Amino acid sequence: MTAVLAASTAQRLGTATVVLLVLGLVVYALFHLFRAEAAPPGSEVELAPNRKPYLDDEGLEGPKLNRAQLSALLILVVVAVGLPAYWLREPGRQEGAARGFAERAAERGFILFQPNDSPVPAGNVGKFGCGGCHGATGQGGQTNYSLPDPIDPSKPPRQVKWIAPPLNDVLMRYSPEEVTSVIVYGRVNTPMPPWGVEGGGPMNDQQISDLVAYLQSIQRDPKEVQKENLEKYGTDGVKLFDQFCSRCHTQGWSYGESGEVGGGAFGPSLLDGATVRQFPLAEGQDSHAEFISKGAEYAKSYGVRGVGGDEAGGMPGFGDMLTPEQIKAIVDYERAL
Repeated sequence: MTAVLAASTAQRLGTATVVLLVLGLVVYALFHLFRAEAAPPGSEVELAPNRKPYLDDEGLEGPKLNRAQLSALLILVVVAVGLPAYWLREPGRQEGAARGFAERAAERGFILFQPNDSPVPAGNVGKFGCGGCHGATGQGGQTNYSLPDPIDPSKPPRQVKWIAPPLNDVLMRYSPEEVTSVIVYGRVNTPMPPWGVEGGGPMNDQQISDLVAYLQSIQRDPKEVQKENLEKYGTDGVKLFDQFCSRCHTQGWSYGESGEVGGGAFGPSLLDGATVRQFPLAEGQDSHAEFISKGAEYAKSYGVRGVGGDEAGGMPGFGDMLTPEQIKAIVDYERAL
């Protein structure tokens, strides 16, 4: 993507029209100015159009009338053909305008996303370095993080390597609104800080919208992701849980110090039959499998007593990334914990 945003076709046409109108006004003014200077005083009496003899009835109702009627007919044809043609083209024009708007927003978001040491020129927008943690193309990465002791905050924090998730599939797990909320408010006790002004960060609403537009532009094909995950993890519930669930449900997984599997961290503990109590049904409507597939919806209930209460990135949905067989394998594994 280029940092310099070219003017749109509409902008170029508008500029050309304004220039032509200004030139026309200048030529018109100069013409009448010199014409007025060349005419002797008093000549306006003889030259005034309303004092000149005009055509008689035969002249008016003859060739002149025919020319006027022909001109009117031609204008009518233009209107009759042009308006339907414009109407037929309008949906495509609107789609093109929306697509162009999204592409320009994604170009700005691309620059915002780049690591601070990226050679990509910033142009008239800055870099916020998202790619420094999540990878230059959103493929995932890691970053240094000062991890405080939650039991004894007086202890000096430990330095760990935190695994940052990939963002080229994030919109398969979360909605654009949820991703926006995560960017604005961040995630407490992780390297993800609040970036939005409302959350105390430096990015305004337009910049966050541009950043989400860029993330939308780099999303992978869900079919390819499903195929890749199936080839890599199969239907092994242990491997699938470790890759897609342990980040939130296993303490220390994000920095390579995994505690008790499924014991809870950002997400709740899944041990001692917690999932069976929450979801009496393993499959079907309002079931364990449906929850993993669709994720939590803010302020909507799930299971027996669950409520999606975290609009800033709660339980994601994996239905676009995993096959039904893989989700079933995760369900079977979690219900056995």
